[in-house]
Amino acid sequence: MTIKYRAGYKYQLAESYSCMTPIKPDAPVKHEFFTLAKTGRLWIKRGYAWDGASGPTFDSKSSMRPSLVHDAFCQMMRSRLIDYDKWQDTVNEFFKQQCKEDGMWGIRASIWHAAVEFANAGHPDQGESNPVQEAP
Repeated sequence: MTIKYRAGYKYQLAESYSCMTPIKPDAPVKHEFFTLAKTGRLWIKRGYAWDGASGPTFDSKSSMRPSLVHDAFCQMMRSRLIDYDKWQDTVNEFFKQQCKEDGMWGIRASIWHAAVEFANAGHPDQGESNPVQEAP
């Protein structure tokens, strides 16, 4: 008998997290692991898994919350729960803002922002970032 799993995750949220965001959808977004209200309030549920910072970099305390929130928004855009063309720039700017709020040096936050812009993070054509795999 095989198992099904998703590889590529490094972290799992131990407690639910909520914050206000500038992303205000026309209709509420409801997902198994997150909810986004029309007001911009984001709730990420306990158990949500994410991979931290992507690319040739390292995770730090100043990148944990921003990478969590950014990954949830990228998942929403890839899944077409929110419109990529409408929200991508706002999502990436919010990521940079949170990096700075959490103590990241401005130059590092700017480089990370440029990297997510360059990678078109969250673009629907990228498909699922962590597809289901089987073993053995």
